[in-house]
Amino acid sequence: MVYYIYMTKLEIASYIDHTLLAPEAGVKDIQKLCSEAAVYHFASVCVNPCYVSYAHSSLEGSGVKVCTVIGFPLGTASSEVKAYEACDAIKNGADEVDMVINIGAAVDGRISLVGSDIAIVVKAVRELQAKLGRKVVIKVIVETCFLDNETLPLVCLCAKKAGADFVKTSTGFAAPKGLEGQLLPNGASEFHVKLMREVVGWDMGVKASGGIRNAQTAIAMLKAGANRLGTSSSVRIIESWNESLEIQLPEGFRR
Repeated sequence: MVYYIYMTKLEIASYIDHTLLAPEAGVKDIQKLCSEAAVYHFASVCVNPCYVSYAHSSLEGSGVKVCTVIGFPLGTASSEVKAYEACDAIKNGADEVDMVINIGAAVDGRISLVGSDIAIVVKAVRELQAKLGRKVVIKVIVETCFLDNETLPLVCLCAKKAGADFVKTSTGFAAPKGLEGQLLPNGASEFHVKLMREVVGWDMGVKASGGIRNAQTAIAMLKAGANRLGTSSSVRIIESWNESLEIQLPEGFRR
């Protein structure tokens, strides 16, 4: 079952995490990111942990959340370090944290380790949010480009069991290679978003991230079942958004 809607620029902006995670990004870049987010009313800005405090101060009162990344981009830190990093970011003002799974463990088929890694971070965040008295959204980055179609559902179920709020496709920084050393696709795909949505159902979010650079791709991800988009092309998407275009969305899509 599907249904059809018209979505305004303001509505689509509310599904976008306005993202800047480049290692060379400086204060002026983050300042510009925050200013744009306040003007366009994006769901959040997604910045590296060192800029959380700055973004929090810049966006106070704007209604725009501050999101950051944990164990990024490799996911290879210990669970305890990820938990500490997440809690530190929250204390600095982060409203949402996007953690990277232990990708190697997932590829190996060590799913219980993947699950415990996620669960340790989620537990630490939930305990801190209870102390602070404010909700923190936890997204789990599964890095779809490294997972086969049997492993991806298992990893998504780990995130759901742990009590995370979203599963997220990609870091945007992965560089998978073929047998001849050629680079393979690494961002969000309609296939993976649809599969993730089928696995977690509609009581959990799915964030598509990586390679979303125009309105057409954004619409494709929404149609596949994503209800959050991570992109550094947010302004371009909004400026080119066609409010008169009727969009076909899955029946369970949450506005």
